[in-house]
Order: sequence, then structure tokens, then C-alpha cells
Amino acid sequence: MDRCLLFLLLFLRGRSGFSSGEELCSKTVITTCGDCIRSGPYCVWCNQLNFTRPGEQEAARCDTKSQLMERGCKQEDIISPGNYFRVLKEVPLSTTFVQEQAKQREPVQLFPQKIELKLRPGLPTTFTLRFKRVQGYPVDLYYLMDLSYSMEDDLRNVRQLGSHLLTALKRITEHAQIGFGSFVDKTVLPFTNTNKEKLEKPCDAKELYCQPAFGYRHVLSMTADDNLFQREVSRQFISGNLDPPEGSFDAMMQAAVCGSQIGWRNSSTRLIVLTTDAGFHMAGDGKLAGILEPNDERCHLNNQLYAKSNEMDYPSVGQLTTQLQKNNIQPIFAVTKEVADVYKQLSTMIPKSEVGVLTSDSSNVVGLIESAYNRLSSKVTVAHDDVPDTVSVTYTPICKHGGPAGDTKGVCDKVGVGEEIAFNVTVTAEECMKDMSFIIRPLGIKDTLSVTLSTNCECECNDPPIENHPYCNGKGRVSCGMCSCNEGSVGQKCECAIGTRDESSLRASCRKDNGTECEGRGDCVCGRCSCHTTESGSSYHGDYCECDDEHCERFQNKLCAGNGRCRCGKCECKPGYEGSDCHCKTSDEQCRTPSGSVCSGRGKCECNQCKCKDGYRRPFCDICHGCPDPCQTKQQCIECLGFNTGPFKKNCTQSCGESVTHTMVDTFTMTKKPCKQKDEEGCWMIFKMEQLDGEDNYKAEILRTRECPELPNIYAIIGGSIAGVALIGLLILLLIKFLIHMNDLKELRKFENEKKKAKWENAPNPLYKDAVTTVNNPTFTGQ
Repeated sequence: MDRCLLFLLLFLRGRSGFSSGEELCSKTVITTCGDCIRSGPYCVWCNQLNFTRPGEQEAARCDTKSQLMERGCKQEDIISPGNYFRVLKEVPLSTTFVQEQAKQREPVQLFPQKIELKLRPGLPTTFTLRFKRVQGYPVDLYYLMDLSYSMEDDLRNVRQLGSHLLTALKRITEHAQIGFGSFVDKTVLPFTNTNKEKLEKPCDAKELYCQPAFGYRHVLSMTADDNLFQREVSRQFISGNLDPPEGSFDAMMQAAVCGSQIGWRNSSTRLIVLTTDAGFHMAGDGKLAGILEPNDERCHLNNQLYAKSNEMDYPSVGQLTTQLQKNNIQPIFAVTKEVADVYKQLSTMIPKSEVGVLTSDSSNVVGLIESAYNRLSSKVTVAHDDVPDTVSVTYTPICKHGGPAGDTKGVCDKVGVGEEIAFNVTVTAEECMKDMSFIIRPLGIKDTLSVTLSTNCECECNDPPIENHPYCNGKGRVSCGMCSCNEGSVGQKCECAIGTRDESSLRASCRKDNGTECEGRGDCVCGRCSCHTTESGSSYHGDYCECDDEHCERFQNKLCAGNGRCRCGKCECKPGYEGSDCHCKTSDEQCRTPSGSVCSGRGKCECNQCKCKDGYRRPFCDICHGCPDPCQTKQQCIECLGFNTGPFKKNCTQSCGESVTHTMVDTFTMTKKPCKQKDEEGCWMIFKMEQLDGEDNYKAEILRTRECPELPNIYAIIGGSIAGVALIGLLILLLIKFLIHMNDLKELRKFENEKKKAKWENAPNPLYKDAVTTVNNPTFTGQ
């Protein structure tokens, strides 16, 4: 009873769309009742004849309800379109799956199922969405296993798990089914060795049972027969590939979109359990194998194998998430601890998913699946399809363990079987829009709420069916309290004849710079502005009613500080006062420097304070931040004034005479830091600069003596150069002589060594012949 009463109150609140905040109407350009309604959720229109005062614009009919009633508009004459809510389909929530099966209908977990909303722009409406977990709701579990070589010991355990998995599921529901699929990776380089022998047997040579390489294979459709599951899984063998990441995204995509082959039931909780010890390939990785065609998110199973594995790229995370949500599938990632962090990050991007850590041989997979299912099924997350930016949908959960109120998703955790929870859904259309529809659904569950949405932006005024109404001087009819004049007549009550000019041109002459008619402060009467009076009784004035004498600046809550008059929004100060609000006495006492100048000649004195030019700082504009260094900017002037050199030498007086006053000194009297700059002759000039009043007015003290470098001794340089050349030549000759002498010594030693090795025989020379005839000299006596 209490729940029903709460629902009724929330339903009525949603229909009324009231707000606890202050109601305001921000009027813009208002010419019709529809303009008023579109201006804001709390703007209403007074339909009462003779509501506006003479000369007052019809826009005065648009305001908040309280303001209009205060001005005398009757309750029955106020036009205020509200929100409209209607339930189109409301099948009661189911209790158990068995009862609904007996009635031969599908169980209902969400109420209502279809509604219609017609909303006033900016005015939110709230309705209640209820959800109840049906007891015994069917579960379909598809076991998707990585059969790469590293999962060999895991496969041995899974072969024995058929009865255990179904037993665990049947503890949850009697209507449980299980299916099986396997995957490795694309059978192309660099993912798989494409050698013919390796494609046939991609495992190590010692592995006797190894099936050929494949991408994804659907092994067993959904069944309640645990023996069949165990028999089919026992026929599976390990396979292999090259790189560690696997093609799990290809397998999950096909398992999601191939509903008829997998055997998903219409009314069931759908689970995909992915077991692996490796990471995953995703969109873009296919380019490594020259696969450029994006995944098309369609079913391509042929003889239980994924036929487009080597032709299409892997799916992206976004594509996979979309198809899992579209087909109400909740993934459970049963992975080893080495890759658990990767899949936990993936789980944050896939709503209604869980991650569990497997042991090294997958022996804990049954308990892992059971606990992951309990976490998924006990957490109810309500979300909606994409809606335009001008439409907002937020949720406030009504449950023991609810998420934050006003979020774009509604969350209730730890929801038990048979427990009923609710969500307050608030829908707001910010502006007028075309009719549209969207779906609200609990993630991972088939049940949906279809919402048809339209906006209420026009007025239904129930105008009297009188063509030439007396209120309009018999020249028009009444439309929402205003006159809609016949052709040839214009004016608030059709009192003006157009003549040769049409109404649009007359109204255009009342707009300044094509803006609002009479600036919103008067009525356009026959092409001229008739200005309204202000709240205090004075009048707006100007050709377009653009001026008033009440909205000038104030000081101490006095208009123009009481020291001037307000003229068309600006203060005209009395003699002796100044400033935009006339609160300052005309004085420059606080702006004068010790030398007597005002703001150092680098600013203006306003309100007895210096307003300095760019770069200079108060109080006297004597310090400049970011200004160029005068040591550099005035260097050429110092050069020509002090030493008659430099680029300004010929016209030094004209270029520098007015900006720099200089004195040649032997020692400095200024306390400024000295400047040191080099002139065109390479000498260092030392001087000090002081800025006088004004922007470009300096006083300089220049040291008479420059620091010039000494000239080099040319004769010494020439003589030294000649002597150096001669010395170098002599050294070269000595070096050559030394090298020749060393070579001669080497040859002499070589000759002597060869001589020592010679062996001479003491025998006659075979080439020598004795004399045949001997002749004695008769004159030779022998003495």
C-alpha cells in the first residue's frame, strides 16, 4: 500500500512538473503567445483583453503567473501549457518464470513498458520505473575457451566440468543451458605460422593431439544436457599460434551476433564466459597482416567456423560493446592473474561485465563463474539510448543500495531474487524539437521501456470566432488577447492604415540596427516608437526608446553619487567632480611626484589616482615592467652625442637631441647602475641613464674615456711571421736530412750483415788463365 501511494505521488509530480526553486521568466523578444511559452518553463501568457496599458507593448502579457495576477490578470485568462504523461502499455510485473510459462507468455521484469511524454521546454517531468527480478529466470551460458598451446592443462580440466557447470547454474535456476566455443587467432602471418606443416600441426612436435590452426569455432549450441557438453568438449584438442595476444574479440563478436547458431533464447540471462591466459587483438592489429577491411559486426559462421577470420579486421572495443548491449549479453572474463589488470581495464569500458582470476589450470572456474553471475545479476543498471543534446534523462534509484541521484545511469546493487526496486526517471527537453522516441532498459536484460517524446510549444487560447472584433476596431480578430489585423491595418488595435507601406517596413523603421522593436521599451505605432514609462513614472526617450535617465552607475546607492545627472545611461558630473559615477573630486594631489609632475608624464590622473600607460605601474607611473632596456635602445644616441661616431653621426641633434640630455663626466654622480656598450670602433662606452618625466625623455652621464683595445705592432707581427717561416723551413730541412741519414745507416747495417754471412773458398779462380809466354826485360837487372 505504501509503495503504491509513493508511486502515485511521484506520478502526479511527474505530470505536474513543478519545481521547488524560485520561478523566473527571462523574456527575450516576445511578439506572440508561442514566443512567451518558448522563453522559459515558468513564462505564462495573459489572454485577457485590455490587459496592457495604452502605449505598452503586448510583451507585457508574458511573465510569471504571480506577476501577471499581481497586475490584475485573472486566473482563467492565464495560458500555461504543462507537461503531459500517458502510459500506453503496462503489463504487470511477473513473480516466477514457471507461472508465466504456464500462461504461455514471457516473464515481465520492467513496468511500465511504453509511455508517451509531451513536455514544456525547460520544465522537467518525473515518472517511476519499477523492476523486479523474476524467480527462476532462465540462464544461457556460452563457454568460450582459448585453445592456444599454453591452455593445454586448462582444457583437461574443462573436459570434466560439464556436469559441475550445469549443477552450479541449476542452483540459480532450473532453466539453465550451456554452449561451447573455442578460438585461437587469425591463420595468417604474423599471428600464425603459415608453413603448410605448421598450419596442420601448430603445436610442438612432442604434442600428439593437436588440431590445425583456426580463428574461431562454434562447437556446441545451447543445451541442457551436461553429458552432451562433456562429450563435445572432450573431442577438442589444443592448437597454437605465434604471438601472445589472441583473437578473442573475433570470437566474442561472432558469439554475440550469431544468435540462431549459438541458440540464445529470447527470455534468458545471456552470459559469455571467456577463459584465456593472454591478451587480445583489437581493431587496427589486422593491418600487420595486410587486413584492411573493418569488422562489419555480422555473422559469418560457415560449417561452425568463422569464415571471414582472415578477411576482416578485429572488432574495436566500441563495436564489441555495442553488440553485447544490443543482444543483452553479459561477459565474464575468467583470466589468469598475469593478464587480470588488462581485462579489468577492458571491463570498465564494457557495462555489465565482470573479471575473475583463474588458477593456473582453471580448476576454480566453476566457483568463479557462480560468484561473477551473482554480482552481475544482483546489480541492476538502467540506461537509455542516445538522445539529442537538448534532451536530458537522469535517474534517482529507490532501493537499499542505490547509486547517486541525478546520474545519467540508475544503479541498484545487491538486489535479491523477487525483490522489487524502482527508479525515478526525470526527462527534460530544453527546447522545442521534432517528435522522437528512445528506449530505457536494464543493461543485460531483454525488457525495455519505449518512450515517445514530443514538445508542447504552442498556445491554445480558445479565441472567440469573431472575424472583425470590436476590440480591434472592426479590422481584425482576437488571437490570445491581441489583435491580428486584416490586410491594410496595423497597430495594437488595428488603428493605423498602412497606405503605401506594408506592416513589415513600418515595423523595421522602429528597430535600431535591426534589433528589437523600440528596444523593448515602447510600441511601434504606425512606424514610430511610442515609448513606455519606467517604474518610477519617468519616460524612456530617444528615437528607439533606447534612453532612460535611471540606469546610470551608482555610488553608495546614489545615482551618479548625487554629484551629477543621469543622461541616457551615462553620468554628467557637476563641476569639481569626475569619474564614471561622479564620486571623485577633481584633484591630482595624490598623482603628483616629488618633482611636481603628474603621473611622471606617463599617465592620467583619474579620481586622484594615476591611470598609467601600458607597462608603467602606480602610484606615479615611474616604474616600467616589460619595457625595453634604455642601455640598448639609446646606445646609438650615446655614441653620437658623446663621441661623434655611429650611424646617427650626421643627424645626431635631430635623432637624439630631444630624447637624451647628456653630460660628459670623469666620475659618475648618478646612483643608477652603469651601462656598458660597445661602439662601432670596438670601444666600450660606459654611461648611466635616468628617465625623466615623459615616455621618451632621458638624462645621461657619459664617461669621457672609452675602453679601447690596443692596436697591434705591425712590424713585430711581420718580422715574427718571416722568422717563423724561416724557422719552420730550417726545421723541415733538418728533418729531411735526418731521415736520409737514418735510411743510409739502415742500408749499411744491411750490407754488413750480408757480408758476414758470405763463405769464400781458397781455390784458384776458374776464370783466371796463366800466361802462355814469358818475356824478360833485358834491361831489368833485378835490382
